[in-house]
Amino acid sequence: MKSMPQLGRTIAWVVGVAALVVLRPTLPAAQVQGCPPGLPATPRPAPFFVASPDCQGWVPNDHPLAVGSPERRLPPEPPPSGPPMTPGVRAFAERGDIRALPPLLKGRLLELAARPHTYEPMTVFSEADDPGFLVQFYNVDTTGFQPNIFTTTIPGINDGTKPTATGPNGDLPTIGTIRVVLEPKPGLPTDPNDPRAFIDMFTDVSGLFVINNESGWYEGWVIRDIKVPVIAPPRANGRAQYGTITPEDAAKNAGIGTGNNAIPGRFATTDGKDFRPFSVNDVFPEIQSNGVPIPVSLGTFNALQQSDIHAYWEFNPGTNFIFPHYELPFTGGTPGSFANRMLGGITSIVPGSGPAGTGPRPFESIQGGNDPLLYGDDPNNPGDPDRAEVSSLNDINRPMPPNPANLETRLRFIPSRLTEEILFDVMLRTASFEPSVTNVGMRFFLSEAYQTSLIDQNNDGVLSFQEVNIHGTSDGQPNTRLYLPITAFNRYAMTRELNDGLLAPRFAPGQRGYTVAGDLVLVPGRPTASVPRDADDR
Repeated sequence: MKSMPQLGRTIAWVVGVAALVVLRPTLPAAQVQGCPPGLPATPRPAPFFVASPDCQGWVPNDHPLAVGSPERRLPPEPPPSGPPMTPGVRAFAERGDIRALPPLLKGRLLELAARPHTYEPMTVFSEADDPGFLVQFYNVDTTGFQPNIFTTTIPGINDGTKPTATGPNGDLPTIGTIRVVLEPKPGLPTDPNDPRAFIDMFTDVSGLFVINNESGWYEGWVIRDIKVPVIAPPRANGRAQYGTITPEDAAKNAGIGTGNNAIPGRFATTDGKDFRPFSVNDVFPEIQSNGVPIPVSLGTFNALQQSDIHAYWEFNPGTNFIFPHYELPFTGGTPGSFANRMLGGITSIVPGSGPAGTGPRPFESIQGGNDPLLYGDDPNNPGDPDRAEVSSLNDINRPMPPNPANLETRLRFIPSRLTEEILFDVMLRTASFEPSVTNVGMRFFLSEAYQTSLIDQNNDGVLSFQEVNIHGTSDGQPNTRLYLPITAFNRYAMTRELNDGLLAPRFAPGQRGYTVAGDLVLVPGRPTASVPRDADDR
């Protein structure tokens, strides 16, 4: 591991991050005619929904269960942006991938279908003989985080200019949902808590303008706010075992803040105090969440003519990766980083294990790290981080013998659960990991290099698909430990991105680039969430 070069400037950094959103009801709470106060307990999904006869849930006003309900005789209220249960919306509600969904999700999708749109919410196609089933979803909107220029008008900044993100179709509220569907493919797990399961993600949003200039895009992120892990004895070298903190770490953490970071199972915090979710009342950078997040990108996309967004993404061991966290001090989203001119001080375009490992070095462009001729984006062999799986003679798409040697090796990102391990080092292993180093930025650099070295087989500081193969082993342990399951991600956010050369979310780890956000809703019962059948099954 190489020594850290002198940067010539101070990295003063306290991690700030957006955390749990408290979902707001689509409509204001009010007593429902014919039901006891407080029932149904969940918010009305859309204005054309009425209470079920037992007052335990909601159904469309022309649903058979609505017959006999006291509200059934009331004239239906029109949805905010369209007619009540038009033939098109009614047909959409009975579509095979929509019919069995839980009311809170189905209501949001019906509201999207009733609004102005280029396309209805996406159809989910099965990729196996059995239908895909809903695992969880995230309903999203613009509430719950500090307003910004993408969600509102801020005097002195964007007043007197046309809106560029939210505000289409007569300034309708921006809303959306993300469906998470497990495809029960032969030979793969059907437990969503297993990171080897094949998960499809479907994003549908209404109310975001198209991005036109400087190669901008929207990007979705599933986010996990990490929790304090279990306490266990250290390794022989004194450092914590994988997925743990040591008794010495816990004892030291007990004296920091309120002792929050000494208690396994609690959300980890940057200051050792009780977890504070982000809020609409936050004021960057003084008042922010103290949570510690890890985001996995759901890919990039843009809006369509009617200001709707529809995006598909696959969550599996070939995509379950996170940006290198040595980028964090240079995003402008950490308190002090922008004011100290840290913005853009590093680029990961030539991959490595960071400033304390094989590079890259801050403020030195691509120099001082791995050789760009070997690790850079070669025009004769362009970098292709989607080249993550070997082929098969049974593939319907270009059947070929498998050749693991041609899997992509020049990867900038690392597996999701390994990122959590780095955050444990930086924030929670105050006694077992570099106890004399208190600068948070430096701790990130040191941990990225250390954790990479435990898996890296050729000492180049870059983790290839072969080295992190989920079916392989490293550091004497199975590689399944390197990946978080989809159920571990407790919230979602969509950012408005610029082409800044970083893989990290804009202004990470904070919320200043958010356009919408929302919380995880886990769904029991495995409701059918697809129709037959994808022509490709990939």
